[in-house]
Amino acid sequence: METKIVPPSTVTSVAAQPPRSKVAAVLRVTSGNFLEQFDFFLFGFYATYISKVFFPAGSDFASLMLTFAVFGAGFLMRPLGAIVLGAYIDQVGRRKGLIVTLTLMASGTILIACVPGYETIGVLAPLLVLIGRLLQGFSAGAELGGVSVYLAEMATPGNKGFYTSWQSASQQVSIIVAALLGFGLNAWLPADALHAWGWRIPFFIGCMIVPFLFLLRRSLQETEAFQSRKHHPSAREVFRSMLANWTTVIAGMLLTAMTTTTFYLITVYTPTFGKSVLKLSTSDSLIVTLCVGIGNFIWLPIGGALSDRIGRKPLLLTISLLAIFTAYPALSWLASAPSFGRMFIVLMWFSFFFGVYNGAMVAALTEVMPVEVRVAGFSLAFSLATALFGGFTPAVSTFLIEVLHDKAAPGYWLSFAALCGLGATLALYRRGGVAERMRDAV
Repeated sequence: METKIVPPSTVTSVAAQPPRSKVAAVLRVTSGNFLEQFDFFLFGFYATYISKVFFPAGSDFASLMLTFAVFGAGFLMRPLGAIVLGAYIDQVGRRKGLIVTLTLMASGTILIACVPGYETIGVLAPLLVLIGRLLQGFSAGAELGGVSVYLAEMATPGNKGFYTSWQSASQQVSIIVAALLGFGLNAWLPADALHAWGWRIPFFIGCMIVPFLFLLRRSLQETEAFQSRKHHPSAREVFRSMLANWTTVIAGMLLTAMTTTTFYLITVYTPTFGKSVLKLSTSDSLIVTLCVGIGNFIWLPIGGALSDRIGRKPLLLTISLLAIFTAYPALSWLASAPSFGRMFIVLMWFSFFFGVYNGAMVAALTEVMPVEVRVAGFSLAFSLATALFGGFTPAVSTFLIEVLHDKAAPGYWLSFAALCGLGATLALYRRGGVAERMRDAV
């Protein structure tokens, strides 16, 4: 077993950096997060267009389900990416690992942007789109964990929740940019042009910013917490630790189920829900999505900071209970008389859920995982939740509405995810439980 000792003189203390350097470090580490989520959102935003270009079928419902199935397939790769890339990041370091995840994500983005439609290359078109989604899912499996752990390890004492909240906050910037682009394209391009090629423009913009993101990531410094560790586990040791701590990983997955389900419901699924289900205009749906991104961006650091002051458990329990009892009634009220105003109110209510809960949850998840396999453990729990809950939220919502003939049916799915979060919080924070023992972990 190799032991690596880093002389004190060679350790660059991220935690000891001045405020300006800390802001720069947060921007560098979250920059790749922007690209990852930007492309995910675009796929959901333009699902109705993508379904016709790559997945022609006998009905709009079938085409949309095929599109959301491919969208969800990317999430099935996340647990594999979490294990493989998460172990790699725990072994070689946060900086090197995050450059690898950005490379894989960029490859998937470029592939989806450039693939011709079904009418041009036949069945090869949806196959290449699927490969692009699988590459993105594989890299995303460890991206969120790597970024979250980096932020947790650079945080000043007593502010871990606030620092880690910027992982999710950076994703909201990508929502805002994607929604603005969508709104602009919808206003400037004729419907035929938008369906034929206009929807690809945001994907190409994503490709164009890749070199800039690489420059930012390459200037990252390794965290002091990782450098000062005397032993960096091998991949085999990481896998063994994951097996030994499987109950913590499962509990972490259920804790994350609430946030991933809410997130993909109010961001990726909103444009399709507003246009196809509520029959509102595309512009209305995109404006609401833009407002949701802004609301999330505001609530996330507030939730993280509150969890630093009053504890993770009270916030997680409160928001879970609110979601359980109000998710379906809120959507029912919206579906009974669809309008821009009602959609705005309901989605901003859900944005409050997501922001405050996730602000506390990310910090909690970094704390409950064993220190030596923190990235792999966080990534696996988060990826399983995304694969089983969040990633398939658009498909599950579409299916529930079709089967139950109830436009508010996605509320059942959100309430179920909140129930999972409630149970996981009680389990992890029971007296003497994992979270209680590891609350003050570095």
